[in-house]
Amino acid sequence: MKNTTNLSPSTLIELMENQRFGVEYQPIICLKNQEIYAYECLSRFFNKDSSTIRPDLVYSSLHDSPLSLFQVEYQQKKLQLSYAPNQVDIFVNLDQDSYFSTGALKSDNPFLKLFKSFEKSKIIVELIENSEINDAIMSLAMIDNLSKNNIHTAIDDLCNPQSMVSTAVIQLVDYIKLDKYVVSNKSNRNFMLLVKSLISYAHNTNKKVILEGIETLEDAQFAKQLNVDFVQGFLYRHLFKNVN
Repeated sequence: MKNTTNLSPSTLIELMENQRFGVEYQPIICLKNQEIYAYECLSRFFNKDSSTIRPDLVYSSLHDSPLSLFQVEYQQKKLQLSYAPNQVDIFVNLDQDSYFSTGALKSDNPFLKLFKSFEKSKIIVELIENSEINDAIMSLAMIDNLSKNNIHTAIDDLCNPQSMVSTAVIQLVDYIKLDKYVVSNKSNRNFMLLVKSLISYAHNTNKKVILEGIETLEDAQFAKQLNVDFVQGFLYRHLFKNVN
């Protein structure tokens, strides 16, 4: 989802020129055996004083400049793939605006070429669920292109109250990632009826479900009760390593 607050042009230029980028790998844990199933690659950005900048703030600030957005996103993906763990599947976030910013829509798309050249493991591309219908339409086109090239996809932030539920996108992806909002609202009976229906739909259509926001053993037990396949969150912080 896009943030309404933007960074100054000078901050963006300084960040891009000095490539103040980093990456963090967060484990996605299989509930059945408590082993690492995959890692999610998360973008990290820094000011010149080494203080952190929120990734969503960086990307929302770049949306007015499509080629700059592409440049930063592409450099981030190259960094994420370069340091990715061996023989473990990885999830990478990709903004649909970045994907289409170069005008290359099919086999010549730079992101697609980058993903297809990755040989360490399988890549799953995460699409952030948006509140704008145009983003959903672009997501569908991107999923179609990725799927035709045997790249798996996931939808992120599902059940976040600020996201639009695109049934067409949900039908096409291989993984559904439930937002941490689910954990914090587990006492809301009506909301949980919807969540359980989505999980049931996913399993009936051979999709896998990942629940985010797992911070305590109680949260992990809740995930088991929901019958999700995988979990992700700060409870498993000791299992991953930061790379900056």
